[in-house]
Amino acid sequence: MLTAAKLETAALESINPTTGQALPSCAALSLDEASSAIDKVAAGFSEWKAKSFPKRAAILKAVAASMRENKHELADLMALEMGKPIKEGIAEVEKSAWCAEYYADNGEAFLTPESLESDASHSYVQYPPLGTVLGILPWNAPVWLALRFLAPALMAGNTCVLKADPNVPATAKKLVECFYQAGVPENVVANLAVDNSVASKMIDHPQVKAVSFTGSSKAGQSIASQAAAGLKPAVLELGGSDPCILMADADLEKALDIITLSRMINAGQSCIAVKRLFVEKSIYNEVCEALRERFSKLKCGDPRDESNNLGPLAREDLRDQLHRQVSASIDAGARCLTGGDLPSRSGFFYPPTLLVDVKPGMTVFEEETFGPVLSVTPIDTIDQALELANETEYGLGASIWTSNQVAIDRAIETLESGQIAVNGIVKSDPRLPSGGIGKSGYGRELGPQGIREFVNVQQIWIA
Repeated sequence: MLTAAKLETAALESINPTTGQALPSCAALSLDEASSAIDKVAAGFSEWKAKSFPKRAAILKAVAASMRENKHELADLMALEMGKPIKEGIAEVEKSAWCAEYYADNGEAFLTPESLESDASHSYVQYPPLGTVLGILPWNAPVWLALRFLAPALMAGNTCVLKADPNVPATAKKLVECFYQAGVPENVVANLAVDNSVASKMIDHPQVKAVSFTGSSKAGQSIASQAAAGLKPAVLELGGSDPCILMADADLEKALDIITLSRMINAGQSCIAVKRLFVEKSIYNEVCEALRERFSKLKCGDPRDESNNLGPLAREDLRDQLHRQVSASIDAGARCLTGGDLPSRSGFFYPPTLLVDVKPGMTVFEEETFGPVLSVTPIDTIDQALELANETEYGLGASIWTSNQVAIDRAIETLESGQIAVNGIVKSDPRLPSGGIGKSGYGRELGPQGIREFVNVQQIWIA
């Protein structure tokens, strides 16, 4: 049981990464207050579970409508709190609303009981919900990452407590207000405005039956250990160092546009962005120059100004960490064709940076780079590319660009990752499962697989 000792109530402090100035603080819940909020949501489980799928679906569709009504405010809050460009923030809200609608339309079918042959007169499997699910979420996509946890869990009949990153308290508060505005009862979804030290204690709350976490691999290891100690299932979507293979027979213009988009969206702060690019030697110099031109044209600035392509990184320490990785790789022999310097302007900006002639052992090859930095490595053959692509502890996404079906088949058979894109961008889609292996985590979100993560796969045997 949680201790009854009440911790002193603090405040969540966040910084506007565009200016480096403090934003208005948000009151934080104490341990006792957070525990009481979970108790309240757990008490609402039986009533929410008893609602029919059509009734839960109607409420989720109302949530989608509410989010769309408030998309400009949500996008503005994301721009202020973590630096996401307004146009990307609006697109994120729209995608999140789609996720709610997708599970409203398909959740019941995904959880339909399945008859199985046995020695019983009737045996089948059904999928009742587990109870209250705790979602511990990061700052880089605070609306989307919340919905891909909330929509399937709620549609399955679970109740949910959301613990957003301390960087984005106002965004989280507004998002949950959209749920209440849509008719979701306050004892079904709650926002836990707590710091990380309190959040870690929430995993042990006896009414928390499962945990969903998106974040760094290091934090994921700690959360996985704590959840396992309580015998609680967990879904972990962690870091990535996604490889992309570019062969000479690919549609180069399309490939280079998509690779640039993948690496630069959200100022490079995406787990499933292209981070390590492997290019066939016959087109290597051409590709490096074409990427340099594309990167050099990108405009960094205030994310609330729609003429800008990139906003700042979310925090100063993240920018400094990225610069350390870039500097160490240049010192080890990588060539920087553009970017690579710390801007003198206010805020936590980092320029689009292209590092070429990158080799295994260099920092940007070995570590996840969470910012607008792309490493490029020449390769002779598809087999060499596949070997280098798999030379990582991560396994989130991977992609290949080629018109050669033999190479495509070889890549699909060989790449070690949770998802593979062929001649396209690695992305998350409500209709398809998303997740990783190795240091990228385990479990799946989205698709029919995602809604079955937080249910009881219950066998029924009738004589």
